[in-house]
Amino acid sequence: MNEPWELKYWIKGLGVTAEKLRDWFKSTASQQLKSGRLKAGTKLKMREIDVYSIIGAEGFVRLVAAFYRQVPKDDLLAPMYPANDLRGAEQRLRDFLIYRFGGPQDYIEKRGHPRLRARHFPFQISRPVRDRWMLLMNNALTEAALPGEAEQVLRRFFDDMSTFMINHEEAVIE
Repeated sequence: MNEPWELKYWIKGLGVTAEKLRDWFKSTASQQLKSGRLKAGTKLKMREIDVYSIIGAEGFVRLVAAFYRQVPKDDLLAPMYPANDLRGAEQRLRDFLIYRFGGPQDYIEKRGHPRLRARHFPFQISRPVRDRWMLLMNNALTEAALPGEAEQVLRRFFDDMSTFMINHEEAVIE
């Protein structure tokens, strides 16, 4: 198991709910506090899978809507999104993020494994396109006003994933 989604399916196969798993982690942390292995006041980093429990579906709805309100006006990104499928693209991103960050598995049930690079391969994603996507997403994160720690986790994920999605180099003009 190398990917978080593999662990999620393995846990789901055991019949363990997210709530039971959270309770187990809380009790384990409590035991570590009592034993002295974990000091009181130690700030634990938020895991990606915990973001959904903090912001819920509504947080992702606000974030993705704020992002897609900017897309039609953007000279680099608008041409990549067919105007008649903008709502579909919004729904797919929202469902993916909800799944990826610990929410219901609707995305997987509808679309299967994300295969993000394969799904985006038809689009020429260069560094300038990636940077523009990040600008719009950073604007959306600011507008959505999510809790700080959840926002930090999302910003880090978007930064890493958008870089991973680059599949095209800009032509070098000599």
